[in-house]
Amino acid sequence: MSLTNQPEPAIALSTDEVKRRSVGGAVSYFGRTIFLLLLNMATMFVLSAKLETTEFGIFGIVTQFIGVLVFASDVGLAAALIQKKDEPSRAELLTCFTVQQVLSWIIVAFCLATIAFGFLSQKIGVEGNWILFAMALSFPLAGLKTIPSILLERKLEYSKLVIPQIVETIVFNAILIWFVFAGMGVIVYAYAIVARSIVGVLTMYLIKPWKPGFGFERSTWHLFRFGAVFQLNDLLARFKDQFFYLALAYFIPLNQFGYIQWAKNWSMYPYNLTVQNVMAITFPTFARIQDNPPLLKRAIEKTLYFITLAIFPLLAGMVLFIRPLIELLPVYEKWLPAILTLTLFCFSIGWGAISSPMTNVLTAIGKIRTTLKLMVMWTVLTWVITPVLVYFYGYEGVAWSAGLIALSSVIPIILVQRRIPFAFWDQIWRQLVGVGVMIVVAYLGRAQWGQSYVLFATGILVAGAVYSLVTIALGPRKWYDEFKSLRS
Repeated sequence: MSLTNQPEPAIALSTDEVKRRSVGGAVSYFGRTIFLLLLNMATMFVLSAKLETTEFGIFGIVTQFIGVLVFASDVGLAAALIQKKDEPSRAELLTCFTVQQVLSWIIVAFCLATIAFGFLSQKIGVEGNWILFAMALSFPLAGLKTIPSILLERKLEYSKLVIPQIVETIVFNAILIWFVFAGMGVIVYAYAIVARSIVGVLTMYLIKPWKPGFGFERSTWHLFRFGAVFQLNDLLARFKDQFFYLALAYFIPLNQFGYIQWAKNWSMYPYNLTVQNVMAITFPTFARIQDNPPLLKRAIEKTLYFITLAIFPLLAGMVLFIRPLIELLPVYEKWLPAILTLTLFCFSIGWGAISSPMTNVLTAIGKIRTTLKLMVMWTVLTWVITPVLVYFYGYEGVAWSAGLIALSSVIPIILVQRRIPFAFWDQIWRQLVGVGVMIVVAYLGRAQWGQSYVLFATGILVAGAVYSLVTIALGPRKWYDEFKSLRS
């Protein structure tokens, strides 16, 4: 098939326009994320009460299994097209779409073979197999959204990009809650996943119409050079996390794996609220301004400041108030064995909130091999340290290992500073002091927070107020200037 190599319509953006759209995108993403976070937490709250620890374990195993296969759904072409300085051609877009669809259907076939031969049935049962099939089917459906998403990201039109995410998440959570209250068990995930995928595709094409097509052009091979390294990085990340957890699931009881899954889910909410969404914005933004060191330096500092300003109190608050919450709602007592695991996961994610933007910078400026080396290091550390700690501390050893490995996050900070010197400590020290004071105040009142809903809400408000007042008092000018810059 002969494809045109003509680029898509030019979207040359001035520096001011990049700034405006990036900040606007951040606002859109955070608005969306706050809404979805509350919705997801409400759903998680219901599921934690209705589902058993073993059912969380089943869903966790399927999630990790699918997570291992995610790397195979793409060869880094999407990231290459976003990072690309000039506009992608129709040939490049069609090549990316074709490759991704072929890989996605290979994943579907592999999952069907896994179900047919019963490789996971002993652990996950029939319900788990249905969830696995639903997740596999979501790959080709998600692939239909890839090109429209790329085009929106390159234009930095984040306000449009968030709409499908909002719609599909509402549908997903609504179905989960509806069927759980109807008395269904973990199988509800299968129905919710399929519905989410279909609704997401329909919404995306209403917002950003794009005519799908198949083809492959040899002239697009240059994209694979960046994409291959990028995807190898992702493969190592999958091997470090999902594949490791999948292997671990075979050696520990299903209920203990449920504790890990539950703690991981809750600890990730602050990360999803801040880091994950900011990184979705900053990657194309950093790529656009990679040839402007002063602007890139300021963007890094601003990203680090706002991420830590938000995530530090969220992580600390989750750890401080989980036990009072359980005291208020005895139905959640089954999760008491997971509190230490939750605490350690929150600690590791706090470090991740600092290092993730740094690896994002390295990738955006083309230092993909450097991020690959970092991922090799973290993968080796995970597979070496975690089994040892699991042997001595059981399932809690997973979280202990995550906390220890997180300390190595100082390395990408150093690597970025060597290339783009930026003020690191000036962006985070006020937040560290503020969260420290917040922890002391909340801990002193720990005996009261779990006595009633009013006192529980009061404790959260007091902790939040203390953090806000301390951080502002330590740098009122800094606080004012950073927020003012968002408007300008």
